Formats: sequence, structure tokens, C-alpha cells
Amino acid sequence: MALTVYSTTWCGPCKRLKAQLTREGISFDDVDIERDPAAAEFVMSVNNGNQVVPTVVIETPKGRFVRTNPSAREVKALLEAA
Repeated sequence: MALTVYSTTWCGPCKRLKAQLTREGISFDDVDIERDPAAAEFVMSVNNGNQVVPTVVIETPKGRFVRTNPSAREVKALLEAA
């Protein structure tokens, strides 16, 4: 199972989500879309051409889930359901 958070350094909702996930003991990969053009393209591809962060990808045995600006509770629920 893998969790990736696509974010930027200046994004308030990104900072909040990452802090909440860390508090919950949920590990994740953090990808800064301003430093990774391929990541920025991916984020745009799943957000109607917009660079909306945080965008979260959860890879589980049950499938791949992409969420834009999810709550930590939503992320945790998807991980627990896997």
C-alpha cells in the first residue's frame, strides 16, 4: 500500500493534511509539484487541467484512489478499507 501527497511548500491545506497524517502515524511520500514537472502534469491530468493541491493518491490491493483536498479522516478511511 502506498500513499502519495502532491503538494507545494506554500500550500496551507497541504501543510495541515501532512501534519494530520503524521499525527495519525500514517506514512506518505511528499511530492512538490513545483520541483517535479511530471508530478505537476499528473496533478493537472486528474484535476481538469488545474494544479490543485493537495492531491492524494492511494494505491491499495483494491485499486488506486485519487482525491483532491481530502480530509485526513477520508484518507485514513480509504487506507483502512484496503
